[in-house]
Amino acid sequence: MKLNKLIIFLCISFLFQGCSSVKKNENTSSSNEVKYIPKIRFGYDLNNYHVVEKKIKRGDTFGSILEDNSIDYPDVYKILEKTKKQVNTRKLIVGKSYKLLFSKDTISSPIAMIYQPDVSTYWKIQFRDSVFGETIKKPIKIVTLQGAGIINSSLYETMIQSGLNDQLTYFLSDIYAWTIDFFRLQKGDKFKVIYTEKFVDDSISLGINDIKAAYFNHNGKELYAFEFETDNAKGIIDYFDENAKNLRRAFLKAPVKFSRISSRYNLKRRIAYYGNRVRPHKGTDFAASVGTPIMATASGKVVKASYTRANGNYVTVKHNNTYSTQYLHMKKRKVRKGDFVKQGDIIGWVGMTGNTSGPHVCYRFWKNGRQVDPFKQKLPQAKPISKKLKEEYLAHMNPMKIEIDCVPFEPEFLNYRINTEKKINNASE
Repeated sequence: MKLNKLIIFLCISFLFQGCSSVKKNENTSSSNEVKYIPKIRFGYDLNNYHVVEKKIKRGDTFGSILEDNSIDYPDVYKILEKTKKQVNTRKLIVGKSYKLLFSKDTISSPIAMIYQPDVSTYWKIQFRDSVFGETIKKPIKIVTLQGAGIINSSLYETMIQSGLNDQLTYFLSDIYAWTIDFFRLQKGDKFKVIYTEKFVDDSISLGINDIKAAYFNHNGKELYAFEFETDNAKGIIDYFDENAKNLRRAFLKAPVKFSRISSRYNLKRRIAYYGNRVRPHKGTDFAASVGTPIMATASGKVVKASYTRANGNYVTVKHNNTYSTQYLHMKKRKVRKGDFVKQGDIIGWVGMTGNTSGPHVCYRFWKNGRQVDPFKQKLPQAKPISKKLKEEYLAHMNPMKIEIDCVPFEPEFLNYRINTEKKINNASE
């Protein structure tokens, strides 16, 4: 009896082993099947070509690249003539990559060239079969996002730790320029932000577009900011709090961001450049590296954009009948006489032109035709929102306030990371 049971058990075991063996073999045979996966890039299936990628070197031209790859000059000329209206081959940027597509047969010259000057644009020229050129601008998607953080050291580092675009640092510093000293943020200060960011290919960021709403809890004080367009014709956008009060002043504190004052307005200052003699200094010097953008501190009309031996490249802006400002020693001017500039517009870049011993912008301020120290003036508030627009603003602001109030200070992914790190640390202990 026992023997019969043993035989039955062995038979059943063999049967199950056989089934599992069959399934295994079936799976093995299916896994050996190779599926062709096309690699479509720039309108070509790159699997069908031998792709050579190189970088633009100094002195390279479109013609020289083709000639180096066995395309004779008469053919190069024909290609340029057929494609010059579609593709600008004259602007090749040193260091940028280009691709040459070769047939996988014995032909040594390329079939096409692809060049991408930036992440959102590329052009291609096909040399064989039918010669044609094409410049393609990739679609840009603007996505509304939320972010938040709790300050531990600096705002910039908090942005990085929270997985946010570090450009938000500069946007927030501009919005809260008159209400928060970002060099004196305290540990435990909090912020929330609703913003839009530009993307290409759904994943490559082209930078922050704008901030729709922001919240800062600084030293226990709550500070809201909501974007609102106050002048459609001039495209003037301001930020207001929950009570429709403008966060900006008529003038920015400084014409450059994150700079330091190297020399203040001083009528009795001794200047080393002039042999340590007393020379009145009727401006405020903001030290910054060469190339730093210089901003108009208030909206107005450019009345001078010129060069003198002492001032170097400089710009003068008349804001109204009371106030004017001037910006000296620019590397280069961006505006011309007669241009209208808005507060925060870039009007030039920091340089060392004129009489100067280091890179900075000398910021000069006139009130009623007399040069004064801007930091000792009771400067006017920014233009308040009109009664006509206030109702429209509040209707726009209320749902935005509800939305930003609901944003958690620590996003879910950040909580997950913190909890994971805690588990790892506890396990190691």
